[in-house]
Amino acid sequence: MSEVEQTEKRAAGATKQSADVKGKLVEYLWHLKKNGLCEATVKGYISKLNTLINYGVDILDPEAVKLFLAGLTKWGGSSKQLAVTAYDGFVEMLEIEWEPPKYKRVEKLPFIPTEEEIDSLISAAGKKTATLLQLLKETGMRIGEAVQTKWIDVDLQRRVITVTPEKGSRPRILPMSEKLIAMLQRLPRKSELVFPASYKGITLNFYRQRKNIAEKLGNPRIRKISLHTFRHWKGTMEYHKTKDIIHVQQILGHRNIQSTMIYITIDACLFQQLSQDFHVKTAKTVEEAEKLIETGFEFVHEFNGVMLFRKRK
Repeated sequence: MSEVEQTEKRAAGATKQSADVKGKLVEYLWHLKKNGLCEATVKGYISKLNTLINYGVDILDPEAVKLFLAGLTKWGGSSKQLAVTAYDGFVEMLEIEWEPPKYKRVEKLPFIPTEEEIDSLISAAGKKTATLLQLLKETGMRIGEAVQTKWIDVDLQRRVITVTPEKGSRPRILPMSEKLIAMLQRLPRKSELVFPASYKGITLNFYRQRKNIAEKLGNPRIRKISLHTFRHWKGTMEYHKTKDIIHVQQILGHRNIQSTMIYITIDACLFQQLSQDFHVKTAKTVEEAEKLIETGFEFVHEFNGVMLFRKRK
């Protein structure tokens, strides 16, 4: 079922919903798409307006919307601000004047799981989902960037993948590990897309698997891992490893360095109390060195033809 069909179905079943409102909501969905908003943003805006409708709010009446938001205690400032942003575009499309209320977003540091938790989730997921999660882990792509990746973007010979950006990010070409390449090669090629499914279908499938895996492993923290968590984890680990914020900006494709600065704060919070002890490994060949690097070890020194690597415990 397409996003438009789902929107029409929800609109038709909403309480106190007129046919006119139903039509306006579908019109707004297409308006957002035509103006180039990514699917995740469109979904979020439409979901907020549908929530207002399901509460019985007349979304053609700006004062009714403002009154409802003012009295709604279940939503914090961030949720209310998102609703205002979504509604602001809606009334602008309809050329309805209103004075939007001002709600302050509450900034929170994102949840950063351990690598062991991420790897446990990937290992227990289905083949296609595991490949998608491994891609997100290694590249820090947005999920919207990942689902629009085409096979032509995957360069197996050079072991790199081209990222078509969304949300104003910069295009990137990022390396892939042998593990990710092997996982990609096991996927069927029945479409030009690597992951030929709708954004909503992919996310719902992920959430179902995540819930089951968290229960199976007995680790409720896994349920806190969203598809965007992999991007935050990548940014945090890249900064922790290199202490180079420009490098992290380039990996994530941020145009504004301010969007990247959060990883300096996260690194300080997460790692200031950790032991400085390391696991130490040695390698005598390029192949052995590659395997260590792929598992997170960093090169330290070469002594008598032996390469020394370390990874924080």
